[in-house]
Amino acid sequence: MSNTHKIIIACIVGLCFVGGALAVGLSFFKAKAPVRTISVVGLAEKDFESDLMVQSFSFSIINKDMKEGYANIKKESEIVKNFLTSNGINLKDVEFKTVSTDREEEYVYDRVAQRSYYEFKGYRFTQEVRIESKDIATLEKLNLAELMNEDININIYDPSYYYTKLADLKIKMLEDATKDAKNRAETIVEAAGGKLNGLKSSNMGVFQITSPNSNNEDYSWGGAYNTWSKSKRVSITMRLTYYVK
Repeated sequence: MSNTHKIIIACIVGLCFVGGALAVGLSFFKAKAPVRTISVVGLAEKDFESDLMVQSFSFSIINKDMKEGYANIKKESEIVKNFLTSNGINLKDVEFKTVSTDREEEYVYDRVAQRSYYEFKGYRFTQEVRIESKDIATLEKLNLAELMNEDININIYDPSYYYTKLADLKIKMLEDATKDAKNRAETIVEAAGGKLNGLKSSNMGVFQITSPNSNNEDYSWGGAYNTWSKSKRVSITMRLTYYVK
């Protein structure tokens, strides 16, 4: 083979090598080209009224005789039932829990004998009662303190307010928050001369139920759930990440 042929073959091999290297380089560049994305957070809020109220209270008596004490607490329970029905409360909404019994003792110090001891005062019988009603207006008018006129030793707890259609509301709020996030993403990207190119990921944020315009109720990462206010505000966030072209 002449020297001329060898030179030609060497040039061809060199060109093939360079061409292959360029092809690999372009493929690597395309594979390593950065994928442009944008992440936005959408918010949805809604004010609503609770449709369920829970009012709990308890009453108790002390008696040294267990049998007599139990009979007395049952008599007082009947007085309470009559009081509730006379004030428009449906007994189907009332739960009388099992009567609890505790031994009551009083700390005594005998100055003469210079000793201290606990003196048995009797058994305390306690009846816990829970009213759960959708008739909030009637339940709010109920003045349980009036039972004191019947010599009932009553302890009244703060009421709680709930919403029974929370699951349906949450779905609607998720939809609204998602739409808000998408609108934000489209506005930002189109203003920059681009377009959205499909959804990469979506994550639900914190679901909060608070009191409207409350100054002492902070948002929390775990999700607040207000029960003391009849009027409520629900809020939810959605984080969406879109591909951009």
